[in-house]
Amino acid sequence: MSQFMLVLHLDPASRAHLSPEEMQKSLEKYMAWANKPFAKGAQRLSPDPGKVIRDHGRKISDGPYSETKEVFGGYYLIEAADYDEAVKRALDHPHLEYGGTMEIRKLFEM
Repeated sequence: MSQFMLVLHLDPASRAHLSPEEMQKSLEKYMAWANKPFAKGAQRLSPDPGKVIRDHGRKISDGPYSETKEVFGGYYLIEAADYDEAVKRALDHPHLEYGGTMEIRKLFEM
């Protein structure tokens, strides 16, 4: 089995219309998905946009997506035999219900 990272990207406005009850239901779906046998759980970044270093350290700017205002929502580590299986497992993730995108990347095994 290989490990794959599911990287969640979203537009913050995509959930602005949800009521507190709908947000709670969405959170419960995320937690249920994270508890599937192949999932290693979720990690979430703090709301702080952090810093990006470019040009061999000569340019430092706020946040990884400061130009586009895209949000990196977090990530999951999952186990799957190959990309096809990783995609199949990711397709029912609730993040996709709200117009979010998901990047699937195989982890390099050292």
